[in-house]
Amino acid sequence: MIPLADHNPRRITPVVNILLIGANVLMFFWEVSLGPNLEPALFNVAFIPARFWYAPIHPLNITSMFVSMFLHGGWLHLGGNMLYLWIFGDNIEDRLGHFKYLIFYLLSGIAATLAHALANPGSRVPSIGASGAIAGVLGAYLILFPKQRVTTLIPIFVFITVREIPAFFLLGFWFVLQLFTGAAVMGAHMNDVGGVAYFAHIGGFVAGMVLVILMGGRRPPPRPAWYADRH
Repeated sequence: MIPLADHNPRRITPVVNILLIGANVLMFFWEVSLGPNLEPALFNVAFIPARFWYAPIHPLNITSMFVSMFLHGGWLHLGGNMLYLWIFGDNIEDRLGHFKYLIFYLLSGIAATLAHALANPGSRVPSIGASGAIAGVLGAYLILFPKQRVTTLIPIFVFITVREIPAFFLLGFWFVLQLFTGAAVMGAHMNDVGGVAYFAHIGGFVAGMVLVILMGGRRPPPRPAWYADRH
């Protein structure tokens, strides 16, 4: 199932969400510009679980957690992640406010990275992608807007249909899929072979659910300044 749009009005312009999408796109263009030097560059700047556990507080390992959130493995990887962030991130920013949303996003990404490192402690493959942080956005959306309708592209065998379905069904299905697939590949030898970081998705999703509550996301959003001025 592929979300196409939600029908959830917002009060503010999602400045941070737009900047996050822009940062991801710019970093991808940087990756493309490296050509054959991309692989060694990723080993230098991206998060690698085995290297992290060797020296957890080394500055390189700390900075790589943040840098890896803005790197992607291809156009489809980038496009899929940015689609989810565009659809669901604006309403989380609307509820939390600009600054708190940025902190929320980064903390969700760090939680996702640590979950991946715990599940794959010996992996020497660079871990890249915004999907862990975006999973946090999805978890927060599930908590705040479970009944919101989302226009979704649904493939059924050889047919494709578009339907409006509740967010709790779409996001719940996505999370259950990560759980089952993650459990299926648990124990597989992935130290030298890349793949989807399912446990990063799981960790980010759960972190987002918890963080949005701790950061006051369930409280009604304050009225914008212009509302008080005109009323």
